[in-house]
Amino acid sequence: MSRMKALDLSDLVQDQAVRVVLDDVPMAVVLDSEGKVHAIGDTCTHGEISLSEGFVEGDTLECWAHGSAFSLCTGKPLNLPAYEPVPVYVVEIEDGVVYIDPHVTKEIAV
Repeated sequence: MSRMKALDLSDLVQDQAVRVVLDDVPMAVVLDSEGKVHAIGDTCTHGEISLSEGFVEGDTLECWAHGSAFSLCTGKPLNLPAYEPVPVYVVEIEDGVVYIDPHVTKEIAV
């Protein structure tokens, strides 16, 4: 597979997540407070809740249902009740368009 257009960069609002589904893969796309765009799996590993409905603070996305926060950089949960990470996708921005390959995740050191 290859990268796909996810959305226009102008569709993102700082510190808010947007749900995007590419090739049946749901992900949360976030423009953080430092201007970096992140894409992580949209489903909380604790309760099958859409993370894009959660709260962004710094480089974390918190699930609104049970409070688990996930690193936007690594996908790792930062607190309980979640203990499994969510996938993190490579984001490319070109000419104001956000591209993501939904089948390629970042390799994160454990």
